[in-house]
This record gives sequence, structure tokens and C-alpha cells, in this order.
Amino acid sequence: MRSGPYGLSIDQIRRQAGGLDLGELAPRMPELLRTPGGRIELAPTALLHDLQRATAAWAQPASTMVLIGRRDVRSNNSWMHNLPTLAKGPMRCTALVHPLDAARLGLADGGMARIRRGSRWLDAQVQTSTDMMPGVVSLPHGWGHDVTGSRLSVAAQRPGVNVNELLEEARRDPLSGNAVLSGVAIELTALA
Repeated sequence: MRSGPYGLSIDQIRRQAGGLDLGELAPRMPELLRTPGGRIELAPTALLHDLQRATAAWAQPASTMVLIGRRDVRSNNSWMHNLPTLAKGPMRCTALVHPLDAARLGLADGGMARIRRGSRWLDAQVQTSTDMMPGVVSLPHGWGHDVTGSRLSVAAQRPGVNVNELLEEARRDPLSGNAVLSGVAIELTALA
């Protein structure tokens, strides 16, 4: 703070209980940019080189159903599933499905569905929602508390399913190297 443009000290800030008015913001571009050309690079070389692969992917037939993840405010992290106050209420580890897809596939709200990817599968409770686009299913991450050795006694009462069981550990985005966790092709069927 002392070496910044205003030369402030902690004491000066403490004396101003309502905060300090430092005036209007001053433009800092382009001197703050550290790019070779001094401009914001909207199309870095790595992205431009990847366009051919990305364009080819558009030519492939689209999946009928794809899986995406989600978070819930009351279960942002799996440890929150073990707190009785946060664990109560409706089941949050549900497969969100658009009502049109549910009708087409014979899925009932509150019923069970099998989500399959190749030889991997899991069964999850269906929750219909118009918040989902047709063709998209959403499962939250951070569930599957029925694994041997798990010491989450409250969470184990409603373990949910571990979405990672469907995903391939070695599947990576070729440009970033990140694990592919979203937009994964799946098959969805109703369970009796």
C-alpha cells in the first residue's frame, strides 16, 4: 500500500472508519499489459492451432444425451454431507433431466435411471427440471459415500452416486490437459 500510487499506511486506513475515497479510477491500459504487442490477446497461438481439431469435432454426430456436473449451495464440498443440519432436506444427489427427455425415455420424477458410459454405469434418482436443456443430464460431484473405509456416518445414510465412476481417468482435453468432466456422452434408461 505504501509503495502504490496513493502511498497509504495502515494507520491512515484505520482512521477512516467509513473508508477512503481515492477519487475516480484512472485508466491503466495498455501499460499494465505484459503481452509482447501490448494488446489483449483474444486468439493466442495455441488456441488458433487447436481450431482444426475443434472444427473436426463439430462434424462428428452429436450424442443423444450428455452428462454435465453441478454443485449445490448446501453441499459445495463432500464434508458438508456429514453435517446433520446441511444433510437434511430433499435428496440433492439426483440426475436432473428435462421433462421432455423424461417423457421420451419413460423416466418418472423421483424414479430411478441407469446412466451408462460404455461398460461403466450407475443408478441415480431422477429429478425433472426445465432448468436443464433437452439432451443434457446433470449429476453433482462429491457423492458416493458408501465406499468401504469412508468415515462419514451421516453422509453414508444417503450416499448418492459417485459421478467419477462413469468418467475415464485418462481422458484429457488436448489443449489444456484438464480432465474431461463435462459434456460426456451417456446413455440414459429407466429402471423398473
